[in-house]
Amino acid sequence: MSTEESRHVYRLHSTLELPLEDLREHIEEATYPDGVADVEITRRNNTLILKAVATDESVSKYTPTAQLKASVTENRVYEEDPDERRNSFRWDEEEEEEIESELVEFAAFKGDRETVLQNSLLQYQMFLVLCGIAEAAEKGTLTAISERDGDLEATRIVEGEPRPADIEVVEGPREHQSGQGGVNWRDNKFISD
Repeated sequence: MSTEESRHVYRLHSTLELPLEDLREHIEEATYPDGVADVEITRRNNTLILKAVATDESVSKYTPTAQLKASVTENRVYEEDPDERRNSFRWDEEEEEEIESELVEFAAFKGDRETVLQNSLLQYQMFLVLCGIAEAAEKGTLTAISERDGDLEATRIVEGEPRPADIEVVEGPREHQSGQGGVNWRDNKFISD
């Protein structure tokens, strides 16, 4: 058995969104997990790549390390909720003032593991970086199943707050003895002729 502990990310789903400025600030101030010296942020059009820089200098610069991928979108952010303001001033529509707003760029880490977390070298460590981002994000959810030294761990972070999570093992689909599997579409009461 090797002395290096085994770590894997099996399932991951993310709907995280946070202002690009907040993300950059978080990455600058973050403490990285063992094995990660730094995280480089690269932007190509509307795609943001956060790439792990390995502390192990024997890793070739051509070896792809784990990276997080986000899309960049622009959202209008209002000083106050426009619906609340509109409802409270219904009687005074003629004199309604323009609500202060600005366009803000957001980084959206949305999708499953292959979309958000790519490459295997330092993958678990970059998953930990993503968990830190999830705790800094006020919008979205991160759910994952990972393994550390043979033990499965469930992760669930909702709108910046870590929440309890369990892993449920369920029996997968099995072939019936007759060799017929799946749904019998011809004899299904939920489908009408």
